[in-house]
Amino acid sequence: MLIRKCRFLVCLAAIVLTLSLTGCGGENKEPTAQEKSDSANLTGSGSSFVYPLLNQQIEEYRKNHPKISINYQSTGSGAGIKQVSEQTIDFGATDGSMTDEQLKSAKGGNLLHIPLTLGAVAVTYNLPSTPKELKISPAVLADIFLGKITNWNDKRIVDDNPGVALPDLQITVAHRSDGSGTTYIFSDYLSTISPEWGEKVGKGTSLNWPAGIGGKGNSGVAGVIQQTSGSIGYLELAYAVQNNLTYAMMKNKEGKWTAPSLQTTSAAAAAATIPEDMRVSIVNAPGAEAYPIAGFAWALIYQNQTDKAKGTALVNFINWAIHDGQALSEGLHYAKLPANLVSREEGMLKTITFEGEPLLK
Repeated sequence: MLIRKCRFLVCLAAIVLTLSLTGCGGENKEPTAQEKSDSANLTGSGSSFVYPLLNQQIEEYRKNHPKISINYQSTGSGAGIKQVSEQTIDFGATDGSMTDEQLKSAKGGNLLHIPLTLGAVAVTYNLPSTPKELKISPAVLADIFLGKITNWNDKRIVDDNPGVALPDLQITVAHRSDGSGTTYIFSDYLSTISPEWGEKVGKGTSLNWPAGIGGKGNSGVAGVIQQTSGSIGYLELAYAVQNNLTYAMMKNKEGKWTAPSLQTTSAAAAAATIPEDMRVSIVNAPGAEAYPIAGFAWALIYQNQTDKAKGTALVNFINWAIHDGQALSEGLHYAKLPANLVSREEGMLKTITFEGEPLLK
């Protein structure tokens, strides 16, 4: 009897010791410092221009990094700039670079512009029974958006398109209603080629439009164009293709008619001199093959991060996006970043720190 009791007590002690070592099956086990650094929830917001690519990159990245959650909202570049400046998100995205004044007012200190991709802004239109790739010259485009050319059979449009039967149909201009980097690129182009546009309207993410109907986001403008016969607007090329919308050929700086494409967008970037801070315009670029309404989309990231786990996850994702993530670009109608630019961006990422320690190893 005594032996059985001793055996019972030994077994009971062993069970208690096992439970204490395993933390009752591991339910209350605290994550290690390494486990904490390997997981993070990131929030981003901004450019709808870059959304199709960035969303695909996030999905692909998550396959090999399941503990990293990235939630990016397509709110428009203006909203992205505002939210990252107020530090309500972890990163922003814009296709209209921030102004010096905006950078000075950012609450978290120095904000970096890291190019994510480059793409074309297509001039799209809805004209039933009219051929694709109508030709629209720079001055004509400006006057359409100024509200000075109001009908599709206007002589100036007809002269650019000999042999094309243009309808006697009112032109309805479609534009963005929200703060938009796509608007910035488009208005930057119009300001470059039209002194009147530059004086009366100017360039920016939000404008006082002389004419037209507003839509929220690239998707909103696409919807207006699809639903309105006789409409014309501007969209990031991926949205035009995805929505099966017809787009125009534009006359570039060299006087050549060009359509938006990967090749013509890359040609526009090839001629650009890109400064150290990466804020650059490539509209109306020189070169016979260059498409004139193109631009970069940037991630907006604070150089000094306040959360090590989040900061590490963010720089690692952006580093992947500008390297391996570029393989997704062309299938979505974005041009790949030039290799020499990627190496410069990697150098910028290495300057992002937490308490003075670089986060990209």
